[in-house]
Amino acid sequence: MKIGIVCYPTYGGSGVLATELGKGLARRGHDVHFVTYQQPVRLNSFQNNVYYHEVNDADYPLFQYPPYDTALTSKLVDVVKYENLDLLHVHYAIPHATVAYMAKKILLTQGRYIPTITTLHGTDITLVGMNQAFHPVVEFAINKSDGVTAVSNSLKKDTVSQFNIEKDIKVIYNFIDVARFQKADKDHFKKAIAPDGEKILIHTSNFRKVKRVDDVIKIFKKIYEKEKCKLLLVGDGPERQNMERLCREIGLCHEIRFLGKQEAVEELLAISDLFLMPSESESFGLAALEAMACQVPVISSNIGGLPELNVHGKTGFLSDVGHTDEMAANALTLLQNEPLLQEFKTNALAQSSNFDIESIVPLYEDYYQHILETSVYDYKSL
Repeated sequence: MKIGIVCYPTYGGSGVLATELGKGLARRGHDVHFVTYQQPVRLNSFQNNVYYHEVNDADYPLFQYPPYDTALTSKLVDVVKYENLDLLHVHYAIPHATVAYMAKKILLTQGRYIPTITTLHGTDITLVGMNQAFHPVVEFAINKSDGVTAVSNSLKKDTVSQFNIEKDIKVIYNFIDVARFQKADKDHFKKAIAPDGEKILIHTSNFRKVKRVDDVIKIFKKIYEKEKCKLLLVGDGPERQNMERLCREIGLCHEIRFLGKQEAVEELLAISDLFLMPSESESFGLAALEAMACQVPVISSNIGGLPELNVHGKTGFLSDVGHTDEMAANALTLLQNEPLLQEFKTNALAQSSNFDIESIVPLYEDYYQHILETSVYDYKSL
């Protein structure tokens, strides 16, 4: 198949998933064409069958903001026609699902039909999509997609409850490459961060309010009072400055490291003992899955898709959002019981194997084939 993939090229989960999916499809012999405004961060080396098409915004004085939607639509029409694509797979509903619809309609006027598949990732439904400025457009674009997938049953449920959805939504979970995310011997690295054998806690995110990084620091403070440990904060975003200020206020800056965005996050996970994810919204929890594959149990909130991934009392613990005392107590239960911690690490690895890219990519292939066989060449709505 010749597949077009549209995604955000940054560090967010939807862009990472889309890029890794495309690379996985290419390894299985498909031609994959990425279309976005800059090269995706995970598309950082040459791979056969993978192509990148950059979208250039129109620079015209009339526009206060460059009309990216329009430029992307035109680029998709061009790539579909001249690369002879079989289908378009767009990730994150806004604006990609609406852009795919426009491109499909333009191509129909030229006698060319291209099926479109939209994958919903989370905040495009639960946060941005619920804004009344976007809600009707998101609903329309989902219903006009030939196929729709969601990354968890929780997200599917949220979508159906918040929008009038006429399409069947297929759940295909997020995934990781377990060949990359695995426990590795990094003892020399661990000793540099925790020279006295302290346990290492870690959190990775884009530092938005929804991630509740302040709760991560509060949990760490409660743990530190009873068990000496270190905290690694990986990522960057709008809340970072506030979090640095909070660290100073509680007097633990010497025990907390802000590491910014990291390409090789698996090396940091390899030396960590617990992963903290107290988010108020997580459609799946890809960062938690990456941790589990590196044998790091997860202390998380019990919202969204997290209970589908983090098995309470087996791979980690789940608590209500904001219950930092309970989260800290659960963390100490593991940190102060080495045999139990090792058991949870083994369980986390076993659970992560259910989300291996080698098992998930074939599900997308089958779904693509289904859409190609069942989508309807239709001029009626022109």
